[in-house]
Amino acid sequence: MKALVVGGGIAGPATALALQQVGIDALVLESHLESRGAGDQVGSYFTVAPNGLSALEAIGTLELARGIGSSTRTNLMFGATGKLLGRVTAGTPLADGTPALTMKRSHLGRLLGDEARSRGIEVRQGARVVSVATDAGAAVATLADGSELSADLVVGADGVHSTVRRAVDPGAPGARYVGLTNFGGITRGTALASELAPESWHFVFGRRSFFGAHPTPAGDVVWFVNVPRREIAPAERAATTPEEWRDRLARLAEDDAGPARALIEAGELELAGDNTYDLPHVPTWHRGRIALVGDALHAPSPSSGQGASMALEDAVELAASLRDAGSVPEGFARFEARRRARVEKIVKVGARSSSAKIPGRVGRVPLEAMMRVVFRYAVTDRSQEWMTGHRVTLQAAPSLGRG
Repeated sequence: MKALVVGGGIAGPATALALQQVGIDALVLESHLESRGAGDQVGSYFTVAPNGLSALEAIGTLELARGIGSSTRTNLMFGATGKLLGRVTAGTPLADGTPALTMKRSHLGRLLGDEARSRGIEVRQGARVVSVATDAGAAVATLADGSELSADLVVGADGVHSTVRRAVDPGAPGARYVGLTNFGGITRGTALASELAPESWHFVFGRRSFFGAHPTPAGDVVWFVNVPRREIAPAERAATTPEEWRDRLARLAEDDAGPARALIEAGELELAGDNTYDLPHVPTWHRGRIALVGDALHAPSPSSGQGASMALEDAVELAASLRDAGSVPEGFARFEARRRARVEKIVKVGARSSSAKIPGRVGRVPLEAMMRVVFRYAVTDRSQEWMTGHRVTLQAAPSLGRG
C-alpha cells in the first residue's frame, strides 16, 4: 500500500514512520523548503508529555528524542506576588522512569524527518498540496506546480489551518483564536538558571501576562510569554523589531515577582507574535481514502501541553487502526472511534487553561487564594493521570491488504 502524508512538521513524519511499521509505504509532502543552520533555531520550546513519549517509543525514536530533550518532572505555579500556588507533576513517567522532555519544536521535527529518511521514507520539501480528491480506488493530491500524485490513501497532517481538512469536508470549521499571543526566547549562561528548580517549569500567572521558564542542564533558561490581546496582524508583526517586542514583554512583567522581567531583558527572542488557536470539534474526520491527524483534526490550545503528544498518539493509533482493518475506510472509522472522545476532552482542558491565563475584571492578585484551592483539589497529579498516563503501542502484525 502507498500513502501520501501532507505536512512535514511533527505529525507528518511520525505518521509516515508508524505506517511503515505496518507495511504501508509513505511519501511525506512538505510545503516549505528545508531550513538548516540558523534558520533551525527559530521557534519555541515545548514539552512532550509521557503519553507522547510512549508514541515515540512505539515508532522507535524515543532514544533519539532523549538526546535533544531536557527532563521535566514538575510544573510549579506562582502568582504575581511570588506566592507558590501549587505544584503538579509533568506527567506519569514511562515504565523505565523517563519523565516528560522539554525541547525545541523544530528540533523534534528535524529529528523525525531525518529518521524517516534514514529508514527509506521520502520527505519531499517545497511540495505544496493545493487540493486532494478521493474515489473508490485511490486518493490524488494536486501540487502547486500542477503535478498530481496518487496513492491508496492520503493523511492530512498539515496543521490547524489545514488544506486537507477542506477536502474531507468543505464546510469544516476553521481554527479558533484563543485570545493569547505567544512569544518564546532563551537566556544563555545566566545565574538565574541556578535559582530555578531543576527539571521544572516555573509558571507565573502575572498581572498582565503569563510567563513560563525552564532551566536547562547547560545553564541556560528557555522561556515563553503568553499575552492576552487581539490577534497580531501581519503588518504589525512585520513592523515590530525583536527588540521592541522584548521591551514590551519586559514592561508587562515589571510588576510581577520573580525572574520574568530579568530573563526577558537579558534574553534573545526566538519566536515573536505567534497567534494561538485551537480546533475544538471537527464533525467529519475522514472521507473515502482521506483522513486527518494532529492539529489538522483537533488542535488543543498550547496551554494544554498536549499538542505534540496528541499528534504523536494519532500517528500510532492511525497505523494500528489501518493494520487491524479490512479496508482503508474501515481503518479510518476505527481510528475515529479510538480517538474522538479523548482528543476532544483534551481540547476542552486546553481551552480552560487558556482562559485561566487571562486576568479578569477582578484582577490577578485577588484570585490567587482561589487558584491555590484549584491547584490543591482540582488540578492535581491524580486528575491529570488520564491524560499523561495514557500509553499507545504498535506491535508487529500482518499489514493491511489493498482495499
